[in-house]
Amino acid sequence: MLHPSGVLSFTRLLPVVYASLRPPATIVQPSRLPLAISPLTRLKNGFSLNGRRMTFQFAKPETVSKAELYANLQSQLRSLLEGERDLIANAANLSALLYHSLPDLNWTGFYFVRGVELVLGPFQGKPACVRIAIGKGVCGTAAAHRQTILVANVHEFPGHIACDSASNSEIVIPIIKHERLLGVLDLDSPMFARFDDEDAEGLNELAQIFIDSIHFESDP
Repeated sequence: MLHPSGVLSFTRLLPVVYASLRPPATIVQPSRLPLAISPLTRLKNGFSLNGRRMTFQFAKPETVSKAELYANLQSQLRSLLEGERDLIANAANLSALLYHSLPDLNWTGFYFVRGVELVLGPFQGKPACVRIAIGKGVCGTAAAHRQTILVANVHEFPGHIACDSASNSEIVIPIIKHERLLGVLDLDSPMFARFDDEDAEGLNELAQIFIDSIHFESDP
C-alpha cells in the first residue's frame, strides 16, 4: 500500500514476514519521492583530463544541501564514465566515487546476478560476502522485488546477512537495463537511519547514469 509520501511499507506489502520490523524497511518509488533539502557536507572532486588519462582529487569539504551534493555527483559521474562502456570498470569507479564522496559509509559496492544468486562485484570497504541468494537479506530482497529498499536498522531486518558487523543501516538499489536485472548497488553505514528518501532519489539517478553508460552486444 502506498503511503502519502509515495513509499511502500514492507509491513503492508508483506505483513507476515516483515511485521516485526521496527521501524519498517521500505520500498521506495523514486519517481514519487519528495524533494526536501537538508544540509550535508560535500567533498568537491576535480577531474584532470589528458586524452584517456584522468586524475581524481578531493578538496576541502564545504556545507551544501543534499540535493546539491547529488547534483554535483551526477556531473562528476558523467565525466568519470564518459567514453567507457565496460560494466566492471564503470561499477568500480562508481563505487569509489560514492565511498569517498558520501559521509558516514563503511561499505559501497555491487552484486551482480549470476543464475539464482548475486555475486560480489567491485566495491569499497572491508571484504564482503561473495554470494547472496536472490530473495535473501536486504540485497537479495531488493533484487527479488526490483525495488529500492531502505533499512533504518539492519539488525531488525529478517534474514539480514551481516558481512560487516559495523553496519547499522543500509540502502540497496536494483540495477535494471532493458527490463533485465543486472544486479544491485549496496551502501552500508555505521549510523542508524543514515539513508532517507533524498538518498534514494539521488542514488537512483546515479545508478541510471551508470546503467546508461554500459553496453552489451545484445543491446538494441
